[in-house]
Amino acid sequence: MKKVITYGTFDLLHHGHIRLLERARALGDHLTVAVSTDEFNLGKGKVCTYTYTERKHILEAIRYVDEVIPETTWEQKIIDVKERNIDVFVIGDDWTGKFDFLKEFCEVVYLPRTAGISTTQIKESLSGS
Repeated sequence: MKKVITYGTFDLLHHGHIRLLERARALGDHLTVAVSTDEFNLGKGKVCTYTYTERKHILEAIRYVDEVIPETTWEQKIIDVKERNIDVFVIGDDWTGKFDFLKEFCEVVYLPRTAGISTTQIKESLSGS
């Protein structure tokens, strides 16, 4: 079985998130999604509309997702890849090159983002900015 992992906040789920999850799952037989916890997001200066528990619940309902785990630190990626026997690490291409250190442990794939949509864009639109 080929195992894939991706990471993200996944707040205000939109079709760009779904496309990323669909394409990530197509790279293997099992997709694990590591979702940033509320505490981890606060440390990054992010405030989510939905709590970690709510975002986890939403992701667990998506057919492309086999497992959802918490992301609590930047450093956990190597541990997750090793402990979960991950074959492919997937993330959006706005992170290109940032996770190449994982190539020692698994394949690293940077997927193109869906044009014209982002959580930031949705939040700005909702706030009238």
